[in-house]
Amino acid sequence: MRVVAELPRPDCKITIFSMNMKFVIKFEQGVLEQTFKLSEMDVTGGLDGVFQLLDEEFIATVVGRFKSMNNDFHLAYQRHEV
Repeated sequence: MRVVAELPRPDCKITIFSMNMKFVIKFEQGVLEQTFKLSEMDVTGGLDGVFQLLDEEFIATVVGRFKSMNNDFHLAYQRHEV
């Protein structure tokens, strides 16, 4: 797997990898991460096509999901805290 692009943002880090004819798009925020995989054959324009998918609306949805994931994790941690 090789890194083909990194997009640091104030709300999350986005890294795009190329591996086995697939693009792997990884979003990171603290200890949480979300990963999306898509075939290079399904993306028109190669890496530029991936950048088009990463519009502000999609990124806002991912960041919103991070908030939900963080809340879920903290609730689980509190239930099992010793």
